[in-house]
Amino acid sequence: MIKKNLILVAVAGVSLALASCGSKEKSSTTGWNYNDKKWGGFEKLDYREQETGPNLVYIPGGTYQMGSFEQDLPFETDGVPRRVTVSDYYIDQTEVANIDYLEYLYWLARVYQSFPEVSEKAKPDTLCWRDPLAFNEPYVRYYFRHPAFQNYPVVGVTWSQATEYCKWRTDRVNEGIMIKQGFLKSDPASAVDDNNFNTEAYLVGQYEGVVKKQKKNLGTQGGNRKIKTEDGILLPDYRLPTEAEWEYAALAAQGNAKFENINDRRIYSWDGLSLRMNEGHYIGKMRANFKRGRGDNAGVSELPNDAASITAPVRSYWPNDFGLYNMSGNVSEWTQDVYRPLTFEDMSDFNPHRGNIFQKIKRNEDGYVADKDSLGRIQYENVTDEESKTRRNYRHADNRGQADEMERTGVDQKYDFGNSTLISDEARVYKGGAWNDRAFWLSPGSRRFLNQNLSLSTLGFRCAMIRVGGRKTDYKPGK
Repeated sequence: MIKKNLILVAVAGVSLALASCGSKEKSSTTGWNYNDKKWGGFEKLDYREQETGPNLVYIPGGTYQMGSFEQDLPFETDGVPRRVTVSDYYIDQTEVANIDYLEYLYWLARVYQSFPEVSEKAKPDTLCWRDPLAFNEPYVRYYFRHPAFQNYPVVGVTWSQATEYCKWRTDRVNEGIMIKQGFLKSDPASAVDDNNFNTEAYLVGQYEGVVKKQKKNLGTQGGNRKIKTEDGILLPDYRLPTEAEWEYAALAAQGNAKFENINDRRIYSWDGLSLRMNEGHYIGKMRANFKRGRGDNAGVSELPNDAASITAPVRSYWPNDFGLYNMSGNVSEWTQDVYRPLTFEDMSDFNPHRGNIFQKIKRNEDGYVADKDSLGRIQYENVTDEESKTRRNYRHADNRGQADEMERTGVDQKYDFGNSTLISDEARVYKGGAWNDRAFWLSPGSRRFLNQNLSLSTLGFRCAMIRVGGRKTDYKPGK
């Protein structure tokens, strides 16, 4: 009898183990099964972490002293040090190169066949190379399009053009992910005008594409469904880095991590005070591409300094401790931020940024998302003051500066643009020294500005992306 009971207990134990192996994961708050049609079909994804997009490098966020610690040579007093924190994000390992931008222009011309002005508007200003008292015409003609310069940083691009490039890159990377994972078929011939993959248009059901497979719908309606944000397949937006992100990436985790000595600053984006390598086989070699002195852009021909009279390929010289190339030198780079001399005094100390214009998706009179525009993009509009009047965290859509400053401080700080200043709500910060700059501008804390619709032969850009979720699991500090 005892032996029979033991057998029954053993069988029951095996049955319980088998049942538990096949059981569904349950909600910790309702007890209902996840991913189970019988329980409504609410899906919980077994998600690991964000995929790293092409050319991106993971930057673990943290606190640091933002601002300039160098002598204030221009006497601007616009980089007063301030302790801030940036959250985890990604940034391009290199500046955007000519070949990257040529791919962008090719796509625009191929797809927007009814709107040739789109690709024309996106072209960089090659005339930025001209100098009334210098012979730079060869660069006007060859720098952007000749294959010899394809891996050199693109210049002559305005802030507005760089921002549009980031939007395009978001969609091309996400479309590539959808094709590689087998959800869509590649069909470039049918991508014409508004019938092209746009991430937001796809998510709201205004782009179909050539479907190869779909996810199984576990809801009560059954069948299959399209990919949605909750699947974690599509990447967040590419964009320009904020000024705080750019500077943090350039400094490359400087400071004494053991004692949180964030005041132990680096002057440049590498460890040390010298502009030259001071150890190893490359001792004496220049660490970056910049102008050493008057009339000296590259050194003597037999023993060149940085070996680049203008720009150099985007993977030249030594990367910093984050693995990023040319954060000091080669070309300066656009950031998202609107410029203000005393901007650090006003901004948040967490992910500081000036330049927000809060928007919402445009909807029709029936409350549905309005039809996408002629280029295949979802339409947006600014939130109204009426919609914002009861909020505590913001009151206006446009937070670039003037109106918001007046309400917050009670002082009319409107800049008399064009008469007494070149500062306006369209003045954007750019960072890092360039091939024609002296060493002072190579310091990550230095800052300059330019109207967002102007460009320079010394100014390029790189893209960034937010890191969603927690810290990257395979990140090893100090590597």
